[in-house]
Amino acid sequence: MATSFTNFSYERFMRNMGQKLEPSVRYHLSKVYACLTATCAAATVGSLIHLKGIWEAGMLSGLIALGLVLGLIFNPDNGKNFNMRLGLLLGFGAFTGHALGLLLEQVIYVNPAIVVTALVGTTTIFTSLSAAAVLAKRGSYLFLGGILLSVLNAMALISLGNLLFRSYFVHELNLYVGLAVMSGFVLFDTQMIMEKHRLGSNDCIAHSLDLFYDVIGIFRRLLVILTQKEQNNQRKKRND
Repeated sequence: MATSFTNFSYERFMRNMGQKLEPSVRYHLSKVYACLTATCAAATVGSLIHLKGIWEAGMLSGLIALGLVLGLIFNPDNGKNFNMRLGLLLGFGAFTGHALGLLLEQVIYVNPAIVVTALVGTTTIFTSLSAAAVLAKRGSYLFLGGILLSVLNAMALISLGNLLFRSYFVHELNLYVGLAVMSGFVLFDTQMIMEKHRLGSNDCIAHSLDLFYDVIGIFRRLLVILTQKEQNNQRKKRND
């Protein structure tokens, strides 16, 4: 019964996507998601390099990642530099994952199962929202861009202020609002990618980079939220 329902849902999704999207948009999205998958795989390898103790992450990892993303920005797509830009993207993914290894190490110390839960949660959130954006009415989520950027700016200011007050409530609010904002960006970025392609942009590298930021943002916040909950549960058990 569950298998037939899954097949039905998948077939309906593919049929709806075929009806709503032009062939060129579908092809472009397939390249974007392929690049995104490869970048996430590179990030996984980078994290494992830190966790296995081969090369521990530090400030250098972040600086290299910054240098690689700047390389992408200052080397825009010209139709001939795909391989070079793909290498920069994968390198950025690897060093982003390497830097993320510091957080993963702390999470694993609390409970290794949190990493799996965060991965499943991130995959579910991204897949669901990206599919919703693809199947939604054209441009229906583009209005979110200004709202999400405004919320991000407000969160940044509040975080700076909280360096003085160190409010636990503000910290928690930032985490949950940040998770909602990054989830909203999945909707916005997916539809923006489609519109950019319709206007002539075929830069699947830059487009997959936008979605990679969303995926990493969701994953980081889920890791922190789930770890805090696990630590609170452990404290309650010790007190009982």
